[in-house]
Amino acid sequence: MAQIDAFFKMLHEHGGSDLHLSSGSQPIIRLQGELQRVKFKMLEHEELKRLLYEITPENKIKEFEESGDIDFSYEVPNLARYRVNFYLQSRGIAAAFREIPEEILTIEQLELPQLLAQLAMLPKGLVLVTGPTGSGKSTTLAAIMDYANKVRKDHILSIEDPIEFVHQPKNCLINQREVGRDTKTFSAALRGALREDPDIVLVGEMRDLETIKLALEAAETGHLVFSTLHTISAAKTIDRIIEVFPGDQQGQIRSALSESLRAVISQTLFKRIDRPGRVAALEILICVPAVRNLIRDNKSYQINSVIETGRNYGMQTLDDEIMRLLKKGIIDPNDAYNKAVEKKKFRDFLTRPPEDFTEQYQNA
Repeated sequence: MAQIDAFFKMLHEHGGSDLHLSSGSQPIIRLQGELQRVKFKMLEHEELKRLLYEITPENKIKEFEESGDIDFSYEVPNLARYRVNFYLQSRGIAAAFREIPEEILTIEQLELPQLLAQLAMLPKGLVLVTGPTGSGKSTTLAAIMDYANKVRKDHILSIEDPIEFVHQPKNCLINQREVGRDTKTFSAALRGALREDPDIVLVGEMRDLETIKLALEAAETGHLVFSTLHTISAAKTIDRIIEVFPGDQQGQIRSALSESLRAVISQTLFKRIDRPGRVAALEILICVPAVRNLIRDNKSYQINSVIETGRNYGMQTLDDEIMRLLKKGIIDPNDAYNKAVEKKKFRDFLTRPPEDFTEQYQNA
């Protein structure tokens, strides 16, 4: 047992999501979305470096000392897996660990719309789950993959950096590949994927032009592709994908995206006030013909209007879902206001002034 495992046990027992170890600081854990300092001595660079290197593969140590940051996964047997990031900062070495539960929660357990189960059954196309860091994208994707694994009889191939949730084959064959260990890059793995007879391809993150291009090609050639982006709305997701490409290619990409995109799920996490835990508020865009036309015609700014009128197709705006959670007493009014898009709708629910005073002037 590595010395650092004691911190992971503490994090797990407290129900925390993240552990931060930083030179010149006490350990810090994130509970229900908030950082809390642990009663422990201040960690110094050399001591922390020894703790971290004890669990680090040799090739990752070499990479870290050359680049100043690395990602990998670490597992504590009978406890949990962790997504790991090391980085250098002004006081020395630092690390962030995100706990990945051994149990994959279902769509029902996460209280997500049943529409997500329908997305898992699509024959082909591109489905994106987006949101800021720490918004639960990986958890949502894992639930969708788990549903497909139970119901479909297909080949699921994932490309991740690092592998987070570990799926055991049920009705499907599942192969999970880790960038850096099983393949050099996302793009190299995606090029190979088209020769590996997958029905569903999960790309952990669409990070660059080549990965986005290959993911679109896979979706266009009859595969169901799931991936993530760090964007905060469906419309911004579409803009982000197109803007990655040079100007002379954007028209072609709009056309390809309009044909292959099936849905965008943009989510934000809230701390629950009705019971311990967190809950996700989702914006859902389904690519009906009206949406395809807007993408093709470079009118993504009109997509929000389609979402607002698309409830019959399972669409919902982020603000409508936040309002539903607020009225059911699940989330705090101030959190609702701070994360809403049209803040004016939520002002009457506020119990204290907004945390960002500049936002009170929006939509005035």
